[in-house]
Amino acid sequence: MNSDINNFDTAKPAMMKIHDWHTGPYPARVRIALAEKNLQSRARFVSVNLWKGEHKQAGFLAKNFSGTLPVLELDDGTFIAECTAITEYLDALDGAPILTGVTPREKGVIHMMSKRAELELLDAISVYFHHATPGLGPAVESYQNAEWGFRQRDKALRGMHYFNAVLKNQPFVAGEVFSMADITVIGGLIFAQLVELPVPEECGALQAWYARMQERPSVKNRVAMSVPTGANI
Repeated sequence: MNSDINNFDTAKPAMMKIHDWHTGPYPARVRIALAEKNLQSRARFVSVNLWKGEHKQAGFLAKNFSGTLPVLELDDGTFIAECTAITEYLDALDGAPILTGVTPREKGVIHMMSKRAELELLDAISVYFHHATPGLGPAVESYQNAEWGFRQRDKALRGMHYFNAVLKNQPFVAGEVFSMADITVIGGLIFAQLVELPVPEECGALQAWYARMQERPSVKNRVAMSVPTGANI
């Protein structure tokens, strides 16, 4: 990592590829982080069509055993999967992290809240999508358990109430500044919109926070940043 920081030059051309899908809620997390770090010019996006199951085919599985998006590919052939890991890499590149914390306390709280957002909101909605809705279609969804999916939907709604309570008392998910934890909750609410799972009316603080987040250029432009030619936005 130190060598990456020492060799970092913002004037250099793109040095990394990001394998993603333009409407995917998980890839959105990395694109938001990329924009917050003003690193768009350093990346080239490679579309992996989720609806066609390209992320489950052998060519892609060689890049990411888990068969999930996004994946960061560096110019030395290194592949980094998982949104948190990719965000850590991007945030540390210039030696001036703004999304993952600077002090041990900041790092701990941000990581805790980001993981909590995954467990209680984003991943729960993902399970609901894959098990209790048609998901990505029969070619991809080889097994579904609707009961489990609906239980996870209810878990996600409880998660919305939790983050609503958090945001009643502070401007951002992990405290006073925008961070990776906010990006993770944004990803969860993007997914909630895709599956038509609205934020409950009584969660006014969460709704107001999300309205503010959607005004950030990194969030507003997240789809257009990587949309493939000819695709619908």
